[in-house]
Amino acid sequence: MTLRVLGVDPGLTRCGIGVVDIEQNRRATMVAVGVVGTSAELTLDKRLLVIAQAIDEWLDLHEPDVVAVERVFSQMNVSTVMGVAQASGVVIAAAARRGIPVALHTPSEVKAAVTGSGTANKDAVTKLVTKILRLNAPPKPADAADALALALTHAWRAGSGMGSAGGFGKGTLTPAQKAWADAEAKARRAR
Repeated sequence: MTLRVLGVDPGLTRCGIGVVDIEQNRRATMVAVGVVGTSAELTLDKRLLVIAQAIDEWLDLHEPDVVAVERVFSQMNVSTVMGVAQASGVVIAAAARRGIPVALHTPSEVKAAVTGSGTANKDAVTKLVTKILRLNAPPKPADAADALALALTHAWRAGSGMGSAGGFGKGTLTPAQKAWADAEAKARRAR
């Protein structure tokens, strides 16, 4: 069984989109990657329409089992948060219209899943995404690599065996995945 995940690194200027197929043994293969760009010269409604049309095309073409979107990070400046939130909303609504589950992942969660460190920099994420997916060259710009990292994070988050939330359910976790999942569960309980 293969899980197809469409990852989205949302943004108004650059919206990274990546599609990855992940087998139950965790072997991942890139299907497609790209970036949808919009000009700041366009009005907000036109920028969101460009993103919406691109997401619709990617969803229809690649038919993912789940969509993984970067969760809005509250420590960004307000204008950045607004653009990311608006682009995210367009993506989430497009998936919902098709009945495709959506999962949100924080930047530190993605970094931890791909590199083993929640504080890794973009270069480290790109380098490991390139290695994990066996690519000849790193995906560029960073938004494209981040979209692929989001897809990998979602599929790997819970281990192997298809789960009901559009990911692989609890099964055999690597020691690093288990430690990460335990730490994440402990942090949630502490809130």
